[in-house]
Amino acid sequence: VQLQASGGGWVQPGGSLRLSCAASGFTFDDYAIGWLRQAPGKEREGLSCIKRGDGGTFVADAVKGRFAISRDNAKNTVYLQMASLKVEDTAVYYCLAGPDCLSLDYWGQGTLVTVSS
Repeated sequence: VQLQASGGGWVQPGGSLRLSCAASGFTFDDYAIGWLRQAPGKEREGLSCIKRGDGGTFVADAVKGRFAISRDNAKNTVYLQMASLKVEDTAVYYCLAGPDCLSLDYWGQGTLVTVSS
């Protein structure tokens, strides 16, 4: 299982970014994919997950209304669209995979998002 997150970078408060998680080495359609983040000195925070099959989604209350997750099974890629970014969204963002959203066992390398003016 290989997961590669990309799309991070620097953005001003109020800006938007779209993160991508490219997957390989497994049957993509059979896995749920999730995103979490970790900011310096803070605990990991689960953000969102998209199920296999019906593609149902979960979004954490902390980012609901600002972040949206989607998947393109043809491209083996999951996206995290982030809008109205805040300084406190600064963190390393990771994508994970697993059989369901409560069992995301496989991690990819993270991508750094920096929100500052």
